[in-house]
Amino acid sequence: MTPQQFVFAVERALTPLADDTRAEAMKAYLLNQFEFLGLPAPVRCAAVKGIGKVQWQSADDLLAVAELLWQKHEREYRYTAVDLLRKHSAQLSVNDLPALQALLLRDAWWETVDGLSAVIAEVMRAAVQQKPDAAKVMDTWLKHTSFWVRRSAMLHQLGWRLDTDTVRLFGFAKILGHEKEFFIRKAIGWALRDYARWNPHAVSDFLVQHRARLSGLTVREAAKHLT
Repeated sequence: MTPQQFVFAVERALTPLADDTRAEAMKAYLLNQFEFLGLPAPVRCAAVKGIGKVQWQSADDLLAVAELLWQKHEREYRYTAVDLLRKHSAQLSVNDLPALQALLLRDAWWETVDGLSAVIAEVMRAAVQQKPDAAKVMDTWLKHTSFWVRRSAMLHQLGWRLDTDTVRLFGFAKILGHEKEFFIRKAIGWALRDYARWNPHAVSDFLVQHRARLSGLTVREAAKHLT
């Protein structure tokens, strides 16, 4: 199945399930910025699963599918793209990060940014295991003019558990700590809270030492599960 054929199959699977009432509610939840078909995630995922298993031959094909899905107006197509990228993230490498960043920046909002950040986290974890210097690309993302890219950089180690590079985790938190943007402050807290599940003492010590440079939102998020 070609990327074009797959996207056409997705469209045929999702369109008949559209729910206008639910679509309006979903649109309102994201501040009326985007269009929706009105499909809850379980309904959407089941419909796409019904298309059947597709083996993608290359990262280029995978990214081509994502690009075509991203061109659709309704947000569910982008969620389908994120699911596909995450399922096949092992086929992606750091060489594909520019393409992922380009998707991330188009009509960016927290749900697509965070979905793609989960893909990026998996790509980066595999890359760093092979070549630790691969993490330097996130140092560059941290300086990007878009706060969405900076948010993604802050979140790129989510789920790494004790493989987390604490120098970057705490270093990124300190660098971004002065920012007033809500989505940055929230991301710092989220990243710290995620690591605190595995090393609560390190996060507690960091919060005590750097409380003055972190927002109240960040500290509350980071300390949510700390005693």
